[in-house]
Amino acid sequence: MTIAGIPRVRFAPFALIAAAFVVSPGRAPAADAPVPFEGATSAWHEGFDRYDYLIDEASLEIRPFKRDASEQFGIKDPPAGKRRCVIVAPRHAALGNPWSWRGCYWDHQPQVEVELLKRGFHIAYISANAQLKPDKSWDAWYAFLTEKHGLSKTPNFIGMSRGGAFAYNWATANPSKVSCIYADNPAIEPESIRRLGDLAAADVPILHVCGSIDPLLGRYSTTIETIYRQFGGRISVMIKEGAGHHPHSLRDPTPIADFISRQAQPAAIAPPAYLGDRVAKSSFSSSANSFRYFPAEERYITCRGPWFGECFNRFDFGLPGVEGTIDMIVPQAAASGKPWVFRCGYAGPEAAVDLALLAKGFHIVTGPVGYNADGPSLQSWNAVYQLLIDHGFSKRPVLEGAGGAAGEAYAWAIANSDKVSCIYAENPLLHCNMTQAQPLDHLDVLAKAAVPLLHVCGSLDPLLERQTRVAERRYHELNGEITVLADEGKGHFPTAPADPARAVSLILKTQTISPGTQSIKEARSSAPLLGARSGHDR
Repeated sequence: MTIAGIPRVRFAPFALIAAAFVVSPGRAPAADAPVPFEGATSAWHEGFDRYDYLIDEASLEIRPFKRDASEQFGIKDPPAGKRRCVIVAPRHAALGNPWSWRGCYWDHQPQVEVELLKRGFHIAYISANAQLKPDKSWDAWYAFLTEKHGLSKTPNFIGMSRGGAFAYNWATANPSKVSCIYADNPAIEPESIRRLGDLAAADVPILHVCGSIDPLLGRYSTTIETIYRQFGGRISVMIKEGAGHHPHSLRDPTPIADFISRQAQPAAIAPPAYLGDRVAKSSFSSSANSFRYFPAEERYITCRGPWFGECFNRFDFGLPGVEGTIDMIVPQAAASGKPWVFRCGYAGPEAAVDLALLAKGFHIVTGPVGYNADGPSLQSWNAVYQLLIDHGFSKRPVLEGAGGAAGEAYAWAIANSDKVSCIYAENPLLHCNMTQAQPLDHLDVLAKAAVPLLHVCGSLDPLLERQTRVAERRYHELNGEITVLADEGKGHFPTAPADPARAVSLILKTQTISPGTQSIKEARSSAPLLGARSGHDR
């Protein structure tokens, strides 16, 4: 893989990310100030102290090196059998002694690193090119900086072009030793792609900055993004409209430096204790694009990923005696009464209604589906329900499913009709394996319990007439409340509504009932929640 070198750029301010960076340079060295570096110093951009070293590739011995002044801010190739190394020190080290590591193209577009120095980061480099890939010398350099000089055990990586491949090479081999990765029009090697799951499991956030016509975008960056998202990893992208492989970085490095700084002091996230000890953490966020103009950059940039919107913690866990995992997505702050969605089927980034409900304080819980049966187990779902209400969750969740999963959500609701606030279904197929009672044949149970039904369907979905319209007609005959929202011109996919606002509003109304001395049915009859029985959009 040979990728050409890279010319210079200019940039635009980033006023659109509200999150302030966590690390502050402060006015005095931190209590755990790093051990001073030895050897001669020279000045790097804006007068920061630069220290140069050589690593012997065979012995891994690291010694100070007096560089040639003609290098100016840059660096020349190392002698045979050696690696050139550089560390640049901030004037005042930030809390925890964070540092940023680059392994290729030293001093190319250094504006992010200069900004990080101002924020108290150290900046490190080890020479790499087509022949000098990450190896034991990288490990020795890491140990030298962390063990001898007290820098953070989790540096961030900066990788441009082929430097991205080197960053991913070392980071995927050492996922617990990385705070985050900023990769700019990056390449990646096959072995690193295979290890992206390990990086996601370590919850390493990634930011890609790319050109929309860069030849590496579809080949590498988009591949990384897709795979990392599938593993539940946090990856955000900025795609510069009309830009190619060059120029790298941004003229104003603030958004990139903010991203890196935010990861240097991550908040400790512990799963709820009631989930037990069989828990795996990942993340959940929208994959929607926003198209923003950056005046100083003089171009639009497509932004997407958790850095540009809300990101929620996701926990997969198991219960004794329950086959299959349970998936819980946690809101930033739970709403009063701890409302939740009990859904069938994995919630992906396209789940617009779930994302909106999370923002309203709902938990999203995906019931387990066993590996040795044709569908979910009623008993297993009952166990999940009991666990949650025992820990303060609402006793009447929203039941949800899309397509064939909707039938399973209906099945649980029919078996537990007094425990359901409403059913929300997207282009549903009302067949189930959870119980022998098929949903279309037992709507009377839901009607008697006054359970409101809400279907969102594409007007061209082949299931609309065969499933939803049949359910609508039967539920009306049973004096039940059902609302059908039809998206004109849309087929079966995407199942989520183009605009989730109305569906969310209707769901929220189902959470306002306080039966008191009335029955649930009487309360709902006195305050219709989903509009008139005959109400639907054609």
